[in-house]
Amino acid sequence: MPHYIYESRVLKTITGPVCGVDEAGRGPLAGPVVAAAVILDRKRIPKGLNDSKQLSEEERELLFPQIMGSAIAVGVGEATVGEIDMVNIRQATHFAMARAVRALAVAAEFALVDGNDAPALPCRCDTLVDGDARSVSIAAASIIAKVTRDRMMAALHDEHPGYGWLSNKGYGTPEHLTALRSLGASPHHRRSFAPVRNVIHNILYVEESPDSTYNTLIHRDS
Repeated sequence: MPHYIYESRVLKTITGPVCGVDEAGRGPLAGPVVAAAVILDRKRIPKGLNDSKQLSEEERELLFPQIMGSAIAVGVGEATVGEIDMVNIRQATHFAMARAVRALAVAAEFALVDGNDAPALPCRCDTLVDGDARSVSIAAASIIAKVTRDRMMAALHDEHPGYGWLSNKGYGTPEHLTALRSLGASPHHRRSFAPVRNVIHNILYVEESPDSTYNTLIHRDS
């Protein structure tokens, strides 16, 4: 379970505050990538904080208001589908993280970021692999980011119900891929992602040659 050890180590060298940063939505075929930054009050840390992927939807929904109500500050940032396609998902994720940190009502002096890829933030930072399972601040950020994005995808589902975003949240499930092939791409699909790009260009799949010197694109009308 995550704990406060990493935050405590940082606070031995600075006055603080320290925020945890995490994102949700790097892998889906549709929707924005969302990041959150959370500065926890050490005396009011909600019980049960964990990597959002290890929690049920009901548990995340219960913890979300507890984090919002007890944290010193919470910031949320996103990068749009257009930005993801313009740059790439890595850079777009960094944009979202920086925006989340800037959105904090109390400026963070240091950030603990999930993963091993440090973004350019308005404060010093360090990365922590599997940080959402090791740091309570990052775990809190992972829950805020996940719940916020899931709610966004539920709202987009109301506009485009055919893709099943209410349940798959934009990930490339068989249901989503089938709908993508039959309905085509919506304005919220990431056109730089191969499954979406292939649908747009009417490509069923890529057939690799035995010696890998060339690939053959198989089109729908072949």
